[in-house]
Amino acid sequence: MIQPLILDGKAAAKVIRAELARRVAELEVRGVKPGLRILLVGSDPASQVYVSSKEKASAGIGVSACVERLPESASFADVAGVIESWNRDPAVHGFIVQLPLPRGIDAYAVLKLVSPARDVDGLSPASLGALASGRPGFMPATPLGIIELLWRNGITVSGKRVVVVGRGELVGRPLASMLLLHGERGDATVTVCHSRTPDLGAVCRTAEILVVAVGRARLVTGAMVSEGVVVVDAGTNSIDGRLVGDVDFATVAPRAAAITPVPGGVGPMTVAMLLANTVKAAEQAAGKREL
Repeated sequence: MIQPLILDGKAAAKVIRAELARRVAELEVRGVKPGLRILLVGSDPASQVYVSSKEKASAGIGVSACVERLPESASFADVAGVIESWNRDPAVHGFIVQLPLPRGIDAYAVLKLVSPARDVDGLSPASLGALASGRPGFMPATPLGIIELLWRNGITVSGKRVVVVGRGELVGRPLASMLLLHGERGDATVTVCHSRTPDLGAVCRTAEILVVAVGRARLVTGAMVSEGVVVVDAGTNSIDGRLVGDVDFATVAPRAAAITPVPGGVGPMTVAMLLANTVKAAEQAAGKREL
């Protein structure tokens, strides 16, 4: 039985936040205070928790984070007005629209309004299109966090066979594009699986690195993976009040060389990468100011 390396997202995120805090301090010496804005529409309980964690993490490294809260009854015009004001505000270096949005508000139309220069979530059509074309700007936080977590644990993706289970716009699709980029954090051979993939287990067993992000609790079992695989579980599901992933940890971990826990794996890295994008946006703005 293999004793897998636990890919500890909490520990990696703590190190990243310390690195970012030093960069924020350097910006403040130059008179720049990184500013993050978060738009929260409605009262989705999970979104409330996520936004609170982003506020807390921002404050911890010196980023000025403010949340604009709109009621469930807010219109598209209300949301658009906030975004357009943030696109123009020089004190706002980056902002995000917390998803999901209430019914009746088209998320795609909303994200189209976000300036790519301030899209620190990396989820606007312009940002995703740039990524797919191989010329990325800001990249989506969760896929970026996955690659960073692997990198910081000495696991490179270059030349590896990577199977991504899930083709969603938040993780699966952008992650596949990122893994195909040139460079030591890319250059992988990527297979993307989904609900119509026949014999999912057979495909998963070809993976040297397996990433699962579908939102189906314990979908991937030990019988579906090869010995020595690196497993990244980006799923979060609630069962009897407990968070569990898309991977059946109990049966997969004994066959894995490395594996992320749920919780404590990918989640903390998502927030850390959002902050990293925000600090990068502030540094870019500061550089333009000095030209």
